[in-house]
Amino acid sequence: MKVIRYTQMPRYEAAHHDGMHCRRVQGYEVSPAQLGWQGLSWLLPGGRTSLASSTVEKLYLVLAGEVTIGDGSEEAVLRPYDSCYLAPGESRQLRNDSALPAAILLTMPYEARVLPDE
Repeated sequence: MKVIRYTQMPRYEAAHHDGMHCRRVQGYEVSPAQLGWQGLSWLLPGGRTSLASSTVEKLYLVLAGEVTIGDGSEEAVLRPYDSCYLAPGESRQLRNDSALPAAILLTMPYEARVLPDE
């Protein structure tokens, strides 16, 4: 068993994330987790990510506040305990349009996969 306290979680920077503070919860340098890694992000009011995709699937779980997530054609507002699955190659943008910070748990696999040509 390996307990990780919030104060031990290292901060990390994510490209094209504005108004967001990120900490590594599990995996990478934090623990020997094999199935993937987790990050805890605080999305400040007015904060956002770019509309981008990655080669791996992503799981988001909102822990506090409200987060608007969009794929370029549709949007949904996620509230506490709402989650969202994004497939490899699916674009996403996160946004906090509220006046309060939002907390989001991100879970992702380690390895990037090559997507087939479409």
